[in-house]
Amino acid sequence: MNRVLIVSDSHGLTEELMEIKLRHACTYMFHCGDSELEFDAKELEGFTSVGGNCDFDSRYPEEFVTDIGDLSFFIAHGHLHNVKMNSMTISYRAAELDAKIICFGHTHIAGAEKINDQLFINPGSIRLPRGRTEKTYAVMQWDNVNDIEVLFYTLDGKLVEDMTYHTDLADK
Repeated sequence: MNRVLIVSDSHGLTEELMEIKLRHACTYMFHCGDSELEFDAKELEGFTSVGGNCDFDSRYPEEFVTDIGDLSFFIAHGHLHNVKMNSMTISYRAAELDAKIICFGHTHIAGAEKINDQLFINPGSIRLPRGRTEKTYAVMQWDNVNDIEVLFYTLDGKLVEDMTYHTDLADK
């Protein structure tokens, strides 16, 4: 089973990032920006990280694309794509790069949603959540593109069951 840990908007938290990494031990880990840490901070070791509007280390890329199995991921913070307004700009950018999974932050609002043939995942914030009281991050897992599951966890590792999201990204 493929598993990806997705975190965003940790805004200076360090011990918490280390705990989350150890708790899930995923092969792939994305930080969608606003860590407020140096690019090479030990807490970010193992994460593919992008820069957010509160990250001032110029070594962070603005966006990142990678393939895991049959899926292509686009990782961005979202502030440069106006995600607080709508998902259109980030959707177009991901499509330009042939990415089907879009991982982003910036809004601090956790959620997963399939729109057309793209899956949008915002893990929320482990420091300053909006829309819900839980401080959250996400784990996406799948064996094949016909059965993708996105699980949301609280900062202390409890599953937020009512946020679990299942989808199928297989071409129809």
